[in-house]
Amino acid sequence: MGPTRPATLVVAGLAAAGLAWLLITSSYNALPPLPWLPTVTLVGLAVLEGYAAVNTRARVERRPGRDPVDPLAVARFVVLAKASSLAGAIFAGFYAGLLAWLALERTNAAYNDIPATASGLIASLALVAAALWLERSCRVPNRPDDESRGPDEPVQ
Repeated sequence: MGPTRPATLVVAGLAAAGLAWLLITSSYNALPPLPWLPTVTLVGLAVLEGYAAVNTRARVERRPGRDPVDPLAVARFVVLAKASSLAGAIFAGFYAGLLAWLALERTNAAYNDIPATASGLIASLALVAAALWLERSCRVPNRPDDESRGPDEPVQ
């Protein structure tokens, strides 16, 4: 499994933005006001993953006072980070498409939905950032003996 590619996240976000634009164009009048709960949930996930990134990095680097890290836990964090970054990109794209449409719409209902949509976009981007940070924190640092051997020498 390789690191998350930014292109994957961009394509997912653009596809979600296009889908949001199509859905909102045809059915905005039938929708209730946008809720704040998804924004709160996304912020909560971003905070938890940011905390996990700090804690995992310290444990992977074996800093004093930290317990050694369980390899299975790190693998689970990587899977969580990859899934969260993709989900965050999809939410960010959806909120971006919705926000663009709302900015062009000149009604009071659209104007009232802009704060929840903008907050959702920011929370989604925070989740993507926290997930990528967690994924990066799970990488094993190079040991000094790894740097001294050549690239063609086998690991012993």
